[in-house]
Amino acid sequence: MRHIFRWGVNTVVAAALVLVTIVFIYASEARRLPDLQPWHTQVPKPDLAAADIDAGMDLAQYLEYENALFDETRQLLEASIPAEEQLPGNRYWKGSANYQWSFSTDWNRTFERVPAEIKGGALLLHGLTDAPYSMRTMADVLFEQGYYVLVLRMPGHGTVPASLTRTQWQDWLAAARLGARTVRERIGTDIPFLMVGYSNGGALIVKHQLDALEDPTLPRASKIILLSPMIGISPAAALARLLDSLAFIPYFEKSAWTDVQPEFNPFKYNSFPLNGAIQTRALTEEIASSIERLKGNGRLANIPPILAFQSVLDTTVRTAAAVDTLFDNLPANGSELVLFDLNRLAAFSMLITPADRNFLSTLFRREARSYRLVLITNANANTTVAVQKSVAPGSLDIVETAIDLKYPPGVFSLSHIAVPFPIDDPLYGLEPDGSEFFGIRLGTLALHGERYALLVPLDQLARIGCNPFYPYLESRALNWLELGR
Repeated sequence: MRHIFRWGVNTVVAAALVLVTIVFIYASEARRLPDLQPWHTQVPKPDLAAADIDAGMDLAQYLEYENALFDETRQLLEASIPAEEQLPGNRYWKGSANYQWSFSTDWNRTFERVPAEIKGGALLLHGLTDAPYSMRTMADVLFEQGYYVLVLRMPGHGTVPASLTRTQWQDWLAAARLGARTVRERIGTDIPFLMVGYSNGGALIVKHQLDALEDPTLPRASKIILLSPMIGISPAAALARLLDSLAFIPYFEKSAWTDVQPEFNPFKYNSFPLNGAIQTRALTEEIASSIERLKGNGRLANIPPILAFQSVLDTTVRTAAAVDTLFDNLPANGSELVLFDLNRLAAFSMLITPADRNFLSTLFRREARSYRLVLITNANANTTVAVQKSVAPGSLDIVETAIDLKYPPGVFSLSHIAVPFPIDDPLYGLEPDGSEFFGIRLGTLALHGERYALLVPLDQLARIGCNPFYPYLESRALNWLELGR
């Protein structure tokens, strides 16, 4: 017994030493990040917290606080940007073409769409580090169908990355609850209520609906659409809290960040604080726990139908989690999971990792499901022309259908960020609409030069930001909602 006890103690001590070593190595590596700027270190005023929102706040009060927050942010930055950072391309410098306060509409803020005749209502939630801009195309589509649309800015977003160092996932969930109450009150009880979530916004909508199965005071959606839903993330995020805890030491202040980059995107943070990973990990763990509990007590059978669109290749979230954690636990209620495959053109096949190449082979060999599984992929290995391959609920038969779309030249996959953006998006599109300009066209950047010269990793700039199959996504969503064009 003494030998076993000593072995156990030594094992625990060794594991602790390994963990501490890993943490300090990562913290030391963080010191190599670029210098922190005012938008990394200063917060003009705290954004709304769950306690504020849940204390009876309505949309008008939410917007009033948001307006004051953005005014204070602009004033702070005008007074604090160092001369060396007053550069073209800096979204926070008023002399730059992508200065976020220079546009007729600031797409970092909450916005509404109100049709003459309301036929339905929709709450749209953006993702982590993102802004309401990412949901504007879908908002316009639903508005055209007679939907009252509310696109709500989540706390900590749209201002400065430093705001995300203080925000908690409960603050985002409280905002989602406020948004749901607002839409349901606006449209009444007799017409459809749709909730649409992108990435972390998708996680928040799923969590809200799971909570609504146990709390009848929470508005329930008629249907749910998820875009790149954040249902599971990398287990490595578990280290984030330990690394973030070292940031109070001046020597390790950069350890609170995984990325410190120039802020050239007017509607999305490029820099990423560790707190973002901490909060998303906590949120996804809550979702998994809620699903297991509700499945056990039978209440998950009442969840609204879900239509999700997800890229097979996704380095931000775990695609498998959308299958294993969420969809494989859903009842037979008309739900669908649409996966955008990597480009299976023979010329690309040897360049893709085996795990990514083989993911679908195991997925399609499973037993029959309660939901429809759809894959958008090459018709064959010798063409970029895409087809839809679908498996109906309760079946194992694969049905192939033409969709009249193809992979653009040089594109080997979609990405996590690409799903909600059409190819003509003025900011992210490969073929941007020229009627709008936000100071930069990220989708058309094609940089060539020497290594190590850029402050932004080349793999980030090469990451596709729009969806060549967006027309399919839009058409499929409208058909699923039983809305005609």
